[in-house]
Amino acid sequence: MATLQIRNLPDDLYQALVRKAAQERRSVSQQAVVMLSNEMASGETDKARRARILAEIRSHHPGRGKALSNPAKLIREDRDR
Repeated sequence: MATLQIRNLPDDLYQALVRKAAQERRSVSQQAVVMLSNEMASGETDKARRARILAEIRSHHPGRGKALSNPAKLIREDRDR
């Protein structure tokens, strides 16, 4: 089995990993492997992930869906007030 060493890992990212590992009752190494496995298995591109998240937001706020897709319109409306 391979070993992975990560250099210059930002402290905030490491702390988030530590918290998540504690929540899941795993070691930090186990949690990193699980999260990497899940990410690799999803096969979802960044663009597809953003589209999915935006669709979820719109489904929870159906009246605001169009406003979310056009931030320039929101800025104009705010400036016109």
